[in-house]
Order: sequence, then C-alpha cells, then structure tokens
Amino acid sequence: MKFTYPKEEKLKSKITIGKLFTEGKSVSKYPLRLVFCATDLGGNQKIKMGVSVSKKNFKKAVDRNYFKRILRETYRLNKHILVNQLDQPYSFMFFYQTKERLTYEEINTKTIQLFEKFIAQNIKKEPKEDSSSNEGANNSI
Repeated sequence: MKFTYPKEEKLKSKITIGKLFTEGKSVSKYPLRLVFCATDLGGNQKIKMGVSVSKKNFKKAVDRNYFKRILRETYRLNKHILVNQLDQPYSFMFFYQTKERLTYEEINTKTIQLFEKFIAQNIKKEPKEDSSSNEGANNSI
C-alpha cells in the first residue's frame, strides 16, 4: 500500500461537506474527532478526507496550519487501517479539538486509536463459518 494523500482523496466538495454535517455520524478519541458518512464517490475511490482545526482554539493561522499538517500526515501514514476494512466509499472530516499542543507522537497514537474505534463500531465483520458444523458433515461420510 502506498502511503500517499493524493489530490483525489482530498475532500473539497461543498455538497459532500454539507452532507457530512447534516447526516454524518462521529467517533471521538480525545482530542480528535472523526465525522463520517457513507457516500457514492464514483470510480474506485474508497475515501475522501478533510481536516480541520478550530479558529476558536488557535487564533494564529500558523498554529492552525501546523496542526492540520500533522493531521494530514498521521492520516497518510495510518490510512491503511481504514482502507483495508472499508466495504463501501466513505467521506471523512478529521478534527483537532483542543487548545492543548500535543506532540506528533501523541497525535499519531490517538489517530490509530480513533481509526480502530471507527472500525470496531461501524464496520460489520463477515460471520465466520462454524468449524463444528463442518466436522459433523465429515464424520457422516
């Protein structure tokens, strides 16, 4: 898997962003929040991702841009956790929601935990066949 964040994966559509905020669900792992919505992205795209840092928490654009850069980087390095588990296309918005200045390592750890929490709550695993029912079929032959 390539660890990239190409232009095609960036969430830019105002319609899709509006749909995220009206119909989307969210998962949180303090101080990060992931808002998501299943959408039809067309083509072979599985994910559209956007990042946001509140102006209320960081007044200076330099600080907001720093944390957005970190969010994009942690997503880029850990997106395989999401992509390998998704069965349909999703749009995501990734938020940094605190005034605290966490280190890159802390944000990366929280990102992994957030993605795993999303998968645990929202992706239905396919039921595995019982091995006991197969054993009975083998004994009757």
